[in-house]
Amino acid sequence: MAPKPPSLRFLLAHPAHFLACGCGSGLAPWAPGTFGTLFAWLSFALFRPYFSDFQLILLLTAAYLAGIWLIDVAGRALGDPDHGSIVWDEIVPFWLVLLMTPATFFWQLAAFMLFRYFDITKPQPARYFDQHVKNGFGVMADDLVAAGYTLLCLALLKIALT
Repeated sequence: MAPKPPSLRFLLAHPAHFLACGCGSGLAPWAPGTFGTLFAWLSFALFRPYFSDFQLILLLTAAYLAGIWLIDVAGRALGDPDHGSIVWDEIVPFWLVLLMTPATFFWQLAAFMLFRYFDITKPQPARYFDQHVKNGFGVMADDLVAAGYTLLCLALLKIALT
């Protein structure tokens, strides 16, 4: 059974809660990780035009490192370091995937579906981080692995189509 989403009061009680819960996208009553990834997709389209690739790499690095702390804070407050409502770990790695994915709907849809698949199935070493590293680092790391698998599959698909 999925954990109950936290309240709006929790979301607004601390900036770390707000960001860790994906600006509210993690409060979805079912499939919060999918809603967090959808939030990442939509928000990326809004801010992408304003940054160069290099600036985005710097921004994503900062967002990833900040995510370790954000998730630790929210996870302690929720009593679960990887509570389902914490979706910053889906958002930042999926932004990285989108940065490296062709900017067409079908490529991005394929990226979304692959990322969700790898995030849910947690192939090694993602499963190791998910099961053994119960803190913000582990939570962020397992989704970074999912992003890596997603990018590998997209690269292989691009090669197969050319």
